[in-house]
Amino acid sequence: MSNSRYVDLLSSLALVAIFAATGSVASAQDKPLVKVRIVAATGVLDVSYPTMTLPVTLGYWKQEGYDVDVQPAGGSLQMVQQLVGGNADFGAGSGSAIVQGDGKNGLTMRVVAMISASDWSLAVDADGPIKSAKDLKGKTIGVFNLATGGIAFLNGLLRANGLDPAKDIQMLPLGMGAAPVEAMRSGKVQGLIYWGSATASFENAGLKLRRIVGEDWGSYPEYTLTALQTTADRDPAMIIGIARGVAKAQVFALANPECAVKLHWAHYPQQKPAGVDDATRMKRDMHSLETNLASNVSAYKQFGGGKQWGRFDLAAWQRLSAFMLEAKQIDSPFDAKSLELHIPNLYEKTNTFDKSAIENSAKDCKF
Repeated sequence: MSNSRYVDLLSSLALVAIFAATGSVASAQDKPLVKVRIVAATGVLDVSYPTMTLPVTLGYWKQEGYDVDVQPAGGSLQMVQQLVGGNADFGAGSGSAIVQGDGKNGLTMRVVAMISASDWSLAVDADGPIKSAKDLKGKTIGVFNLATGGIAFLNGLLRANGLDPAKDIQMLPLGMGAAPVEAMRSGKVQGLIYWGSATASFENAGLKLRRIVGEDWGSYPEYTLTALQTTADRDPAMIIGIARGVAKAQVFALANPECAVKLHWAHYPQQKPAGVDDATRMKRDMHSLETNLASNVSAYKQFGGGKQWGRFDLAAWQRLSAFMLEAKQIDSPFDAKSLELHIPNLYEKTNTFDKSAIENSAKDCKF
């Protein structure tokens, strides 16, 4: 597709979205756009982050009255630093980083929207000798960094299988990109503990992997939109508008993930890999996106009861904080009630938009 056709595509889709019945659009358009900055815990805003990219591409946040700039922040700890340092209005990152920030460091981060449930896994060679966690003794495991939330999951899995994380394995920080793939291929590591879309990217690069997952891992909150309490106190309408844009993006991407992928290609052409044909690229990007969306749907069903996107589930956060205490990620019990934003009807308002109009605009997407 030519660049001009991409531009035409984006323009037409934006018009479709603008005229869809999506709540308080008309009133928002009568006011000057308010600038908002979000920092997202990722090195690159690739196709597996539709909640951070589609609201910009499709104009959902502009419909709400906001001119939003989303920037990658690296890891979740960097996201927290940027948020509490006053460099952003919102942050998106790991649930464990939010609990650590409030429980260990006394910050005042609050949950705006629960985007995904945990999809961490320990990925090992599908044809290799490691069949269960008991086979990990003496092995080296690759991690994103030594502060990544997946380490707590790995340590818990090891202990449950009679191994001592401090003695029986080694961990090697590898970041993202080619390094984890090459480390597995060369035998430098025998497993990778990463979140879902990251593991999908390793499979896209040619690794044949099998996932080992703890029984309770999928019940914990993972990728979460957060803001400081002071921001919510100052502008609760902004909290609702940004959360609603995230929810719209989830509905759109699920209705037509292929459309979401092609929109990403159009809006972020600089991410196109060299020497990869469109069919192969589509297969890879669909794998990454659908892996991410599965964790979004899991959150919607578990935490939102299959009715509300983004809903704060206190029981889930209490489970996560108890798990983190046992894993020694926090030093004392943490009452997750403090993470809840007390904005009247927050999640009813977040979900007040015409879902059918969003789904139809996705299904009618033509290229």
